[in-house]
Amino acid sequence: GVCTDVIIRALRGQNMDLQQLIHEDMKKNFNAYPKKWGLKSPDKNIDHRRVPNIATYFKRKGYQVTDGAYKAGDIVTWDLGKGLVHIGIVSDKKASNGTPLIIHNIGTGTKEENILYQFKITGHFRIP
Repeated sequence: GVCTDVIIRALRGQNMDLQQLIHEDMKKNFNAYPKKWGLKSPDKNIDHRRVPNIATYFKRKGYQVTDGAYKAGDIVTWDLGKGLVHIGIVSDKKASNGTPLIIHNIGTGTKEENILYQFKITGHFRIP
């Protein structure tokens, strides 16, 4: 899988189907979403697996957090540089320095690691 799959699976466990929700929102509000992939309409098979689309959906729903307090279950997005983006979930565990660990998949399977401040944070979301 990819990083977005971690989020999709975690939220499905909370009875939130991002594939359906993002597709429905994109059908009604396609122009509100990024135009990075040359699509002329939503694609229900892939749209929910793109970090910019997930972040846009969360912003549209008012899930953005600006208080700087990272709580277990929060979702974070990063800019890795060179056009690469990433997404993960804040764990309930912390590193020895108190930094919350992140549950994510960056190409080697799902892991829980101390990466919160390793890259430029571009989004912080908390789903009620």
